[in-house]
Formats: sequence, structure tokens, C-alpha cells
Amino acid sequence: MDNIKLNTDKKCKKEGENFQRLVDIVARLRMECPWDREQTNQSIKRNLVEEAYELLEAIDKDDNEAMIEELGDLLLQVVFHSQIKKDSGKFDINKVIYSLIDKLIRRHPHVFGEIKYDELDGDTHLKKWENLKKKEKKRNSVLDGIPSRMPALQRAYKIQKKMATVGFDWNTPEEAIQKLEEELKEFKSAKNEKEKFEELGDILQAVVNVARFYNIDPEDALHHSLDKSERRFRYIEEKSKELNRDLKEMSLEEMENFWNEAKKLNI
Repeated sequence: MDNIKLNTDKKCKKEGENFQRLVDIVARLRMECPWDREQTNQSIKRNLVEEAYELLEAIDKDDNEAMIEELGDLLLQVVFHSQIKKDSGKFDINKVIYSLIDKLIRRHPHVFGEIKYDELDGDTHLKKWENLKKKEKKRNSVLDGIPSRMPALQRAYKIQKKMATVGFDWNTPEEAIQKLEEELKEFKSAKNEKEKFEELGDILQAVVNVARFYNIDPEDALHHSLDKSERRFRYIEEKSKELNRDLKEMSLEEMENFWNEAKKLNI
């Protein structure tokens, strides 16, 4: 770290003081609050995922106030998990920070080291980053390092991108679309629930492949479609209230008419 210029101005010192205050507050909560004291890494692990999704929603809305709150909640999870480990004598937040700093420096030799890259595009830099990670973690497969618990669409996207780096991929988008059509036919001809289960998974993978060829994030595309469906269904609900009709009493045809009406209104 000798070659890194540290920021020592008053603002930076204040940030350090505030972070230490947060760490101290969490440590006190662990000692004095019955609920916080009872928590384990296992008991609060799902909170980490929930906070991450709430942050993603704030980012999508470009809501700065919400981002401030959700980034804080996510930071709390990092500090809380670290404090739990500190209480059991395993490691503390400083170990987490030092590990991160060390990793960032190692993986950016063109910034912190003597190695200088030529003017390269982002994809080339990404490949060099991946190679550094592979050497560090001694990975045996290009698929190593993809979390098995991440959302399935994102996992499929990452797996397919990794396989494509070694040439295991379709040559054109049209070939990917053709594969999707083949999977749909196989699903239709499936003879039992087990086969349909298998074929539906293949269809979803094929859809992700098509999305990848068109540089579309399938997770974002599905969320966008779901948001659209939710808005249009809420429109149907509003219309049913205006008519003093119970939604369950409306026919499918009536609901579809309102759906198409919402569609024309770009709802």
C-alpha cells in the first residue's frame, strides 16, 4: 500500500470517524439489545438479499433519497455480519476491509503496480480481470465462482457468458432463436410432468441465450414486463371499482377489454 496516496483531508477523517461510530453502535447493540444479541449469520442472511433488492429498486427509480437509505441498510448488514464473527473470535470488519483493499490492488496492477496496459477497451480489461481472478482462486473450470444460490435467470446468463468465452456458443442470434423454437416443440411433445419440467427449464435457458445475443439483461426484461403487467391489472381493478363490480364477477372478456384499453393508453 506504500504507493497509494491516502486522502488525509478533514472530510476523509470525518468519514472514518463516522464509520467507526457505526461499528461501535453495532457492537453495543450486540451487547445490550436482546434481539441483536440472539442473531447469527444464518438467522440474518436473507436480510442481506432483501436489502440488496431494495437498493436495486431505488437505483432503477433513480431515487437518491431511497438509495441513501438502502445503501445504509446494506452497509449495516456488512458491519453486522462482521461483528457477529468478531464476537465469536473469527474475524472483524478490519479483516474484511484489508482483504478488499488487498484484492483491489492485486487486480489493478495497471493502476497500482508497474505494469501498464495499452489503451484497451472495457471488454479487454474485463478479460484481464477474469484471468487475474482465475489465477488467484486456482479455479479448475471457467464456471467456478458462479453462486448456485443467485437468481436462476442471472445464473443462466452468467453460465452462458462464461461458456461463450471458450467458444461454446451459437454463431448467430438466429441459431439461438431456432434452438428456442426446438425447445418449445419438445415441451409440447413431452409425455409426462417430469419431461415437461425438464423441457421448461431448457426453454428458459434458450430464452436467456436469445436475450444474451441481443445484449438484453433477461432479469431486467422480465422485471420490466412484470411492472407493465402489474400496472395494467391495477387498471382493470380501478375500472371494476368505477363500475361497482366485483372483479371476480367480471368475465375474462371484460377484463381483457380493459387490459387492451390500458395497453392503448401505454399504461
